[in-house]
Amino acid sequence: MNTSTPPVGPRDIALAHYAGRALLERVLARHGVTFQQSVTLRLAAVADGPVGREQLVDGVTGALKIDAAEVHRVLDELIAAQLLTPDGSSGVRITDAGRELYATTSSETAPVTARIYDGIPAEDLAVTGRVLSLVTERAGAELTALRR
Repeated sequence: MNTSTPPVGPRDIALAHYAGRALLERVLARHGVTFQQSVTLRLAAVADGPVGREQLVDGVTGALKIDAAEVHRVLDELIAAQLLTPDGSSGVRITDAGRELYATTSSETAPVTARIYDGIPAEDLAVTGRVLSLVTERAGAELTALRR
């Protein structure tokens, strides 16, 4: 009898994603932030200075596969919460409060992430990274084709 691990499939990838997202959303909920807001805030936090609103919209729609109208709504929520602020006619920048929130949620999730990945061999992580990149690329191409 073969007791090896079966190959990964779509369900495995989905279960891993949702398990990790559930952990993140518990942290975010303590701070009154949604997953979409967190993704958007992260892109602003890692930018070197102000970011064009459309650049943020493109980044979030690309990452989350949601429509631009929803991302614009999320940007408006972050501006209303004073986590982002308008910069010029078409840009936004992260505020001190936004940067602090991003740092706090990142530091709260870091130990959990470390425990999850602890002991997984680097070679396994490298192979997984290559496979997930390929799956993401192919799924993105399929989504683009469906939108035509």
